[in-house]
Amino acid sequence: MEQVKTKSLKSIEEKMEGLDSGSLRYHILESAKNFKSSWIELGRSLYSAWKDKAYKEWGYVNFDIYVSREIGIRKATAMKLLKSYYFLEKEEPQYLKADYAESASAAQIPGYEVVDILRQAKNKKVLDEDDYNNLKKEIFEKGRDSQELKKNLGVIIRQRQELEPQEAQEKRKLATLRRLVGQLRMLKQEVQLLKMLPMPLVKELGEMIKKIESQMPASLAGREG
Repeated sequence: MEQVKTKSLKSIEEKMEGLDSGSLRYHILESAKNFKSSWIELGRSLYSAWKDKAYKEWGYVNFDIYVSREIGIRKATAMKLLKSYYFLEKEEPQYLKADYAESASAAQIPGYEVVDILRQAKNKKVLDEDDYNNLKKEIFEKGRDSQELKKNLGVIIRQRQELEPQEAQEKRKLATLRRLVGQLRMLKQEVQLLKMLPMPLVKELGEMIKKIESQMPASLAGREG
């Protein structure tokens, strides 16, 4: 990204001239200038521009052309940025808080490439929750870079694939049921909070959660509390 910054910095600064400093467009350009230290801000802003198609208001036909011409990055890089940001917002919002960035215990704020690897690991069926949590610790506590993380992830995947087929299938089943129960619990809370359904239906949802939990080992279901 250093090469892109040096080539396009002057162009970005010229584009910033005359723009409202409080506008989304200005904020994205400003974040692009400080890309290495503020990729999260850039990812957050790009996500807003992509989701709301704000780039069309700025005279660009599509997102690809916008990121290429306006801030000097490829679409693939831009998509990694906004996906990595959205992943943190959805799955690990605690790491977006200001107190995390200021904490002396945080080894470093990880780059978007590392967060993107964690995002992909989250969706790998061969990995369980413990595997994911261990990877997360390597990133946010030990400050592993993308190469180290890829290497460690590859080792974990090979170990999981060497399990007996029946054991591997059972692990996947338990991990899936755990995710399902967690998602249903969150949905039930949201439905109750917003009063979207009659209470009898909410109770039925609660009963369904209990029935699913009955298919899980007691120790596993207990952790869902």
